Amino acid sequence: MTSVAPSRRASSSASPRPVAPTARAAAPDAEEARLARQSPAAVVMVRPRHFTPNPETAADNAFQTDPAEVDATRAEIAVRASAEVTTAAEALRDAGVRVHLVDDERADRPDAVFPNNWFSTHADGRVLLYPMHSPNRRSERRADVVELLRASYRVDAVVDHSALEGVGLHVEGTGALVLDHVGRTAYVALSQRADRAAVDLVCRDLGYDVEAFVATDADDVPIYHTNVMMSVASRVALVGLDSIASASGRRRVADRLIASGRELVALSRAQLAEFAGNALELRGADGPVLALSSRGWDALTRAQRAVVSRHARPLPLDVPTIELAGGSVRCMLAGVHLPPR
Repeated sequence: MTSVAPSRRASSSASPRPVAPTARAAAPDAEEARLARQSPAAVVMVRPRHFTPNPETAADNAFQTDPAEVDATRAEIAVRASAEVTTAAEALRDAGVRVHLVDDERADRPDAVFPNNWFSTHADGRVLLYPMHSPNRRSERRADVVELLRASYRVDAVVDHSALEGVGLHVEGTGALVLDHVGRTAYVALSQRADRAAVDLVCRDLGYDVEAFVATDADDVPIYHTNVMMSVASRVALVGLDSIASASGRRRVADRLIASGRELVALSRAQLAEFAGNALELRGADGPVLALSSRGWDALTRAQRAVVSRHARPLPLDVPTIELAGGSVRCMLAGVHLPPR
């Protein structure tokens, strides 16, 4: 495993209502503090040796592609995915983000490229381990990754919620929980991978309010992870409001995000299908960058891109092979919020 140090890229058209002037006029120091709370300057990424779309997760992941539909051998798919991780890590490094790049050699971990589902890190020095819905994803939890974090950051406690799997409860990390660290709110699309009881337990432990809702795709299938339908950055939020099943849920989510000082970019279900909502704001060398896939960025309208670019530099990354597994750039990035040693 390697740690890469940094070196020196709606609205069906616009936001549903204006951001509060006081939020937009915040002092530079306050804005820097807000960005530091919300968005990490370092990430963990996993470069898989044996990537493939996971047959065990296909039943409830409508974003996933059947490998039989791909004009490539399984070995070719794995090689391409590994190369995409390497290239993405280099682009993040060039933007000034620190990347801890971990290799995964095991053939029984097809989704290892998505580490954000099994652990999260927090500014109080805690690392949380999460209960996973699919049995073949549970071995992705790796003690050596936690030790890697201990080498560079202050880890005061490892809180292991994986025992919830034994009673049939699951919450798959920051795939299931889209966290507003500034407002201490967890946005959650309830699904098989985000049981309400498990969500409440974890968020009570974290001290976060829960804003839960049901979200569905164009075929009325529940969206499997919240982070494919919304992203909360320090001053902008991309959210598939139309995918939220109830009008009251749509209002609650929009009102809460606006009250927290974010400008909204409302995404259509068609844009969600292109991974436009699967984005993560990071702290780069020259300010905030929004990492997402090239496919997701291309799906945004010109007006939506302008809104995003007002608040962060877009960083589109090419990950078409990895997207076959039903996840994209945000799923590949486990943010590091821990204090340095």
